[in-house]
Amino acid sequence: MGVVTKRSSMTFFSDPQSHYSHRVRIVLAEKGVAVDIIDVDPDDKPAEIADLNPYNTLPTLVDRELSLYEPNIMMEYLDERFPHPPLLPVYPVARAQSRLLMYRIQKDWCSLADIVLQSKTDTAEVEEARKQLRESLIAAAPIFSEKPYFMSEEFTIVDCCVAPLLWRLKLMKIELPEKPAKPLIKYMERLFSRESFKASLSDIEQEMFS
Repeated sequence: MGVVTKRSSMTFFSDPQSHYSHRVRIVLAEKGVAVDIIDVDPDDKPAEIADLNPYNTLPTLVDRELSLYEPNIMMEYLDERFPHPPLLPVYPVARAQSRLLMYRIQKDWCSLADIVLQSKTDTAEVEEARKQLRESLIAAAPIFSEKPYFMSEEFTIVDCCVAPLLWRLKLMKIELPEKPAKPLIKYMERLFSRESFKASLSDIEQEMFS
């Protein structure tokens, strides 16, 4: 292993195109954290990341002596390290429910999005993943008419997971029908108008996904 440079401030090594890096950037922006965000080409990572992260993956978050390399762990760490505004509920049952929602979003939506986003050609598998994701989002649309955020009156860590995915719908060639998906479309507008969301966007995301 090489020598890891000691840092006086928090550093976030981010893939500027990845929705997993994006979700952490939203939390950083929501909390107003002073952080050095370093955009990294996933195909040309600096050697320093391998010294900090045994899997040599993105994103990687460094806070002095601590290195984190799993996005959801990063988000929960930041929520505890910078408690205001809180993004996870205070009570254990509600916190567990939020974590279950994050798990379901990963299993039901992110896994399909990854198939679409990581493919360079429209194979049958990609077309099926795109179809399943679109249908699942439309089916879930009514729940967004009940509360302003994802099953919550307040913006939470769950919204931080969903927002980057919805921002990439155009890139994934997924168009939502206006009438049946109206509550979801309104939810997207609320998310995308937040100052923290605007601040979280990398240059590539602003150019490619707006």
